[in-house]
Amino acid sequence: MSRINTNIPALQAIHRLSVNYADLNLRLERLASGLRINRGSDDPAGLIASENLRAEIRTIQQAIENSTRANNVIATVEGAMNEVSALLLNLQSLVVATANEAGLSEEEVRANQLEVDSLLDSIDRIANTTRFGSQRLLDGTRAYALSGVDGGALAGLLVFAARLPPGTTRDIRVTVTQSAETARLVFLGTNPSGASFTSATTIELRGNLGSEVLTFASGTTLDQILAAINSVTAVTGVTATVSSPPSAGQASALVLQSNAFGSDAFVSVEPLAGSFIESGNVRTVLRDSGVDAGVLIDGQPATVRGFRAEVRSLGLDARIDLTPLFGQALSSTTFSIAGGGSIFQITPEVSPNGQLFVGLNSVRTTKLGSAVTGLLYSLRSGSDNDLYSGNFAAAQEIVEEAIDQVSSYRGRLGTIQRDHIEATVNSQRVTLENITASESIIRDADMAVEVSALTRAEILLQATQNTLRIANSLPSLVLSLLG
Repeated sequence: MSRINTNIPALQAIHRLSVNYADLNLRLERLASGLRINRGSDDPAGLIASENLRAEIRTIQQAIENSTRANNVIATVEGAMNEVSALLLNLQSLVVATANEAGLSEEEVRANQLEVDSLLDSIDRIANTTRFGSQRLLDGTRAYALSGVDGGALAGLLVFAARLPPGTTRDIRVTVTQSAETARLVFLGTNPSGASFTSATTIELRGNLGSEVLTFASGTTLDQILAAINSVTAVTGVTATVSSPPSAGQASALVLQSNAFGSDAFVSVEPLAGSFIESGNVRTVLRDSGVDAGVLIDGQPATVRGFRAEVRSLGLDARIDLTPLFGQALSSTTFSIAGGGSIFQITPEVSPNGQLFVGLNSVRTTKLGSAVTGLLYSLRSGSDNDLYSGNFAAAQEIVEEAIDQVSSYRGRLGTIQRDHIEATVNSQRVTLENITASESIIRDADMAVEVSALTRAEILLQATQNTLRIANSLPSLVLSLLG
């Protein structure tokens, strides 16, 4: 090399020195931060993918926190309802105890009624004071607002959950597709009313309330059989009527009918001795069961027992009691859900698909029970079903309905906790693990690789520095030409 104005080897060494120095700084930065991507220039495509994954990770983490909070709210509600359930059980025992009229003094009845009043006050107190943060949970504040309910068609209506985005109204149509029926046995070809039977007969009459053995002597008239069966209706749940003859000279028919409607109701007659009404039917069990109403709720087939229809789906969870008139007619009615309820966001997706819609209904004594059986507050002193009234059967039925309501609330809340919230949290945690692993692969530095690259960069930097020193000394060789 005989030119001294331009030192090409030195320029090349400087270029490589800059590259190696930048590489060394890059390795030091990655080792210091633990990240492979610290700025967009490190990996533009990787940065975009990583930021999208980070956004998804953040929403999943928040969804898990939301689910935990929702679970805490529901656990608070369930705990309060557990206490209400215990109070109702005490109430039930007091009703049964007071029904033992012959064994109680007036003072004991008065003491029992005072305790009933105290239990009802406690239930109302729990309903009015159960809170999570500043939100009341069991006073009806978080229940669904219903409008347009036809009392002539719907005797009771409870909406436990409805997919209802904020600010919207949803119309629910209830359609009866099949009439509810009682159990019914008809004994045709009987003698006209007033005629007697030719032989003595003993039967076992059974209904959904119980059974009774009845004996009819030879010569018993149809009217006497009718009166005997109706005298034990409270025991059996079966009522007897006599149909009029279709025309003169034709026979009447004895009709045995259950008081209740639906498949749980039945009438059974077994002649134990002799033939009852019809000849030759001794020891033959004649039985008939009632028929449940067929109901569509919002287009979905409902589960029906008698006049009570229930539908449980992601979009609607409701219990509806039909009036007897409506449940025996093929017709329909519509009511509206006009807001209310509670919304829990339990997934990263902010949409109805990622939310839980729950109605936290009131458990006050003015709400527990039903319009069919009566409401729980009617057991208070001075009300229709207090312990002084003697309406013990009605009081027990009201308390049983209240217990069923609270149990149903608790069961549904338990289903939400286990099958929705906990299952969703478990799924989200698995998703979080996998997405975090994917994001780590893209963005995090592999420390082993970076340490190895750092060692290489240090060696190259030192070699480049020595190379530059040699290149800078090359022009001085020209002096040897000057001798």
